[in-house]
Amino acid sequence: MKNKNLAIIGAGIQGICNALFLQKKGYVVNLFDKEEPGCSASYGNAGHFSPYASLQLNRYDVLSDVPSMLTNSRGPLALKWNYIPKMIPWLSKFVLNCSQKKMMYTAKYMHQILDLSLSAYDELFDEINLEGLVENNGIMYVWENKGIKSRELEIKIRNELGIKQKILNKKEVHDLEPNIKPFYSGGVFYEYARHAKNPKKITQKLFKKFLDNGGKFKKIYIKDINFENKKPILITDNSKFKFDKLVIACGAFSKKLTDKLKEKIPLDTERGYHIHFKNYSHLVSRPVVWADRGFGVTPMEQGLRVVGTVELGGLENPLSKSRIKNLILNAKDMLNGIPDNEEHDDEWLGFRPTLPDFLPVIGQSKNYENVFYSFGHHHLGWTLGAISGKIVSKMIVGEKTNLELSPYSSSRFN
Repeated sequence: MKNKNLAIIGAGIQGICNALFLQKKGYVVNLFDKEEPGCSASYGNAGHFSPYASLQLNRYDVLSDVPSMLTNSRGPLALKWNYIPKMIPWLSKFVLNCSQKKMMYTAKYMHQILDLSLSAYDELFDEINLEGLVENNGIMYVWENKGIKSRELEIKIRNELGIKQKILNKKEVHDLEPNIKPFYSGGVFYEYARHAKNPKKITQKLFKKFLDNGGKFKKIYIKDINFENKKPILITDNSKFKFDKLVIACGAFSKKLTDKLKEKIPLDTERGYHIHFKNYSHLVSRPVVWADRGFGVTPMEQGLRVVGTVELGGLENPLSKSRIKNLILNAKDMLNGIPDNEEHDDEWLGFRPTLPDFLPVIGQSKNYENVFYSFGHHHLGWTLGAISGKIVSKMIVGEKTNLELSPYSSSRFN
């Protein structure tokens, strides 16, 4: 193999996993990011490893519920109204992807990679000391009767895909998590799912492995990409770096670069939030998601992480205090044991990179043969980090897989 000098833009879970799998293929990998590794969505996510989550938001039942979601201050969806004009093209494409046919297409090809996600992580985790940072207690969802139609649709489609799930009655929910208040009518348990007790620590351990393998990291902002003899040149304010190949894996910020490569990829962001209740991680034994309100709680080292909701508002708008308040109130509605006057720690806003068909972009650039992509994983960036990196590494060295990879290609938008 001649071309062994490679750059990756993005030092979150996607970029680092890509780097580790490419090192296994013999590449010298240079990682670039404007932030320290693992500081953005790879720090603040819910910590779920969710191999069951094939069914996404491009659903006709979700579309019909949008008006009621927007008028409910405690609901799962909010808008930054100043951003709506910019988001109209994305929203139009999203609506077109909400047919049953499109929904099932997305579910099929999300399932294809999700089904391999845990084993891909195991390949990387076997090489580091996790020190109990991943727990195998499953993930539970609960719901109220008013949301039962959506839940029945999810259960039916997951059954069709062969996803293992255990439907829970009220007693079974209580037996698993007795501190949940009895608002629910039922739930579902994904026994084989996992969760991270500290996503940032895991990311940093993987990053250290990357460095130990001879990888190099530069904390620097890449403002442009040029080419010389088809090879990418990364442009900063003061420097140029030439490589044989390039992987763009910087999440919601990837569009700024793909636009420069003349790719019309309609990437936008679902803004998500988290807070912590510092001394309350003991209240649950595993992540629990209140499906009707679009948020969940995860027991972590930092405390009980309360995370979720979707806000459409782009990358520039400030954090919304109303979304923070929503998480605080929802957590106290959900769990016995958090006093009404209890103060929270941390107020975090992150960006989920999302395409209107809710499939990621994984693979070669349409326009440049030495550029590859690994972004757009929306709510599943954490879950899909390892399998995406493994797929991209195989593509770059020309190894065949038994997967159908065209659904993830950027050319679907052009």
